This record gives sequence, C-alpha cells and structure tokens, in this order.
Amino acid sequence: MGGVIALAAIGTASYGSISSASAGRDLRSALTIIAPAAAGGGWDTVAREMQQAQRAEGIVNNTQVVNMPGAGGTIALGNLSVLEGQPGNLMVGGTGQLAATIKYGSAATYADVNPLAITVEEYDVVVVPGDSEFRTLGQLMDAWKADPRSIPWTGGGSFDQLVIAELAMAAGIDPQTMIYVNSDGGGESAAALMNGTATAAASGYPDSIDQIESGRLRALALVAKERPEGIDLPTTVEQGYDVTLANWRLLVAPGGITDEDRAGLLEIIEETIATPQWREAITRYHWNENVVTGQELTDFLDREKRRIGELYEELGL
Repeated sequence: MGGVIALAAIGTASYGSISSASAGRDLRSALTIIAPAAAGGGWDTVAREMQQAQRAEGIVNNTQVVNMPGAGGTIALGNLSVLEGQPGNLMVGGTGQLAATIKYGSAATYADVNPLAITVEEYDVVVVPGDSEFRTLGQLMDAWKADPRSIPWTGGGSFDQLVIAELAMAAGIDPQTMIYVNSDGGGESAAALMNGTATAAASGYPDSIDQIESGRLRALALVAKERPEGIDLPTTVEQGYDVTLANWRLLVAPGGITDEDRAGLLEIIEETIATPQWREAITRYHWNENVVTGQELTDFLDREKRRIGELYEELGL
C-alpha cells in the first residue's frame, strides 16, 4: 500500500505542473504528452517519437513529455481524469493500461476520459533459450500440455502474462495451473530464460529482436493473425493456436473537452503519424500501424475490456 501511495504522490505533483502549464493555450502552441511509465519502454517511446515528429515538422510549437509511472499506468490515467476540460494534454495508453484498470479495480477508466486514436500495435513473440530442446511451438505446447507445471514461463509484465494465459487456453491448459515468473521488462525476462528460472517467455518483439538475432534466444512464434511486413516468423495462428492479443498504443485526451478541441487534437495526431519521422519510427521499432478512431475505437475498447476481463477470470485474479 505504501508504494502505491508514494507513486500517487509523484503523479499528483506532475498533474499540478501539467494543468497549470497547459490551461487556456492554443493546441498548436503547447502540448503535453503523458507517458504513464518511467523513461524507456513502449509508452515512453511512443510519446517521445511523437514529440520528435511534432518538433521536426512544426506541428506543435512546444511539445513536452512527462513521465508519470505507477500501478500499470492507472496513476497517470487517474491524473488525466482530473484534467477535465483541458485539451492541452494527451496521454499514451494501451492494452497494459486497460488491463491494469481491471486488475487493480482502478477508480478512473477510459470511460472518464476521451480515447482518440489507436496508432500502432506491438506483437509479442514466444521465445526459448537459443540452446533449448524446443525448436517449434508445437513441441513446446505438447510438453506443456503433458505436464503444465514442468514449463515455467516468464514475461515482462501483465500484458505478457495475459498472452501466455490465452495461449494456455488455446492449448486446452487451465491457466491457473501454469507457473508464471514475473519479470520487470524484456531484459529481465531474457535473463530468466538464460539462467534457467524460466523455460519459455512471451515478450515484446521489439524488446527481443537483438537477442533473437544474436542466437541467445530462439523465436518460436509471433503472436499475431498474420506476418507483418519485415517479420519473417510463423504466427501463433499459422501454427494452430488462435492467440492474437496485441499490445496496441492509444492516445487519450481529458474528458470534458469541446468537440472543436477534440477534432483539433485528432488533426494533430493525424498529421504526426503522417510525418517521415513517425514512419521511420514504425520501421525502427517493428510496430504494426493500425489506426482506429471514432465509433470503431469505442467498439474495439469494449471488446478488449471484455476479453481481458475474461482472461483475468481464467487466471483467478
């Protein structure tokens, strides 16, 4: 409890500086992008790449990134919900944050703010050590089904755990029987594989690519419906497992903003993701572009909320 209180205090301090800095300014004059985690990692990367693109192309005169970590992104979400009617702020959110609102019973949810657009998504990859006896996903799954307690898994966070739970269900394994070793990010997850703490992992493809290319890790499957351009790995679906949970990146504005400001923020987002700088970032980080807005976004978030809630029920959480 004490850790959560401390994080909330940090978030509140950041909120005060954001609200005073952005109130009453033209959207093209100043914009704050909140990354709901510490520097580094997916949310922060999206925020900073947007900042760089906006600066380079003069889309916004002064774009600042504020890191607001804590409780899977729910600290930042709670603070954004307090910025009612203040359109000079955007927050990067996504699958992990939505999952955290369910897992922690967050008081603030996406219903309290203004989800504007999904821009990109990242895929997980199922990996084992480079010298593992498992050379295909089928071999790994057969061993896991034969003895669920014999295959300890790891991942870099709650999203990876959900991917593994969905994989277990697709294979007919009770997710509550699986052994999951939580790691703090892709680096720690890889270390758990190397030192034998875990046998297999689900990890973000951008976090794992260097280890895969070096041979330290062996990729068995990309968690996706189909192979995106530039990634030549068999997908889970190709191999008979309907597991497609993606780590999408969402941009969210405060609640209570005018329709005009909402349209203005969407225009800024659209201009940003059309820049050469953003296009380069998509290639560099192996993102899959998947722009979703409007009613399609509302329907998508409702479906994802149900899907993730059901996965947590299966995990007994």
